[in-house]
Amino acid sequence: MPFFYFARCCDNSLYSGSCIDLQAREDMHNSGKGAKYTRSRLPIKIVYSEEFETLSEARKREAEVKKFSKDKKENLIYTSNTF
Repeated sequence: MPFFYFARCCDNSLYSGSCIDLQAREDMHNSGKGAKYTRSRLPIKIVYSEEFETLSEARKREAEVKKFSKDKKENLIYTSNTF
């Protein structure tokens, strides 16, 4: 199933993304083959996710959440029981 996710970087910043396999994506980021943003902020840890029916829906959610303030993103993570 497709997911939208937040990854916490070693500098405490958040990276948002979408993928099919959360563990594989985390491994890809941590191997240095993920997004350019995370390559200089390793290691990362996926700290939040939402599951969707389609990758398109996950990407729409990603685009929506990228507009949130850092505080709003942190609150979304804090109030979830995902991880």
